Amino acid sequence: MNFAKVAPDAYRLMIELNTYVTEHVDHTLLALVKLRASVVNGCAYCVDMHALDAIKEGENPQRLFAVSTWRESRFFTETERLALELTDTVTRIGEHGVPDELWERASAAFGEKELADLLAAIISINGLNRLAVTLDSATERHLHA
Repeated sequence: MNFAKVAPDAYRLMIELNTYVTEHVDHTLLALVKLRASVVNGCAYCVDMHALDAIKEGENPQRLFAVSTWRESRFFTETERLALELTDTVTRIGEHGVPDELWERASAAFGEKELADLLAAIISINGLNRLAVTLDSATERHLHA
């Protein structure tokens, strides 16, 4: 399915949210968030795209390789670690939501607007990942039916 063609208004809104976060979230932090959510969601296309984009913007490839093991890695600042933790939690959100303790730490580390923009970035990449993974999976099922 060509989602952009079938539901152009929905697709346009998703792209507008992505454009918004690109303009309002620190580019280094945004690259890490997009890459981490894409890894967690198993979106190979997005992992490749976001890693290449980050390298083009000057990100150290070693840090990008370490995103999959960010908790054990020494390459990230405390602020980046907090953003990655929030990304993991929101990406894997379930019936328990985001723990109060994590939200309190995020609220203390980021200003209210900065945290809102970070949350928008996490939501945006998760939506785009889910769209890409769903359509890729549907295409695979169709090809092998």
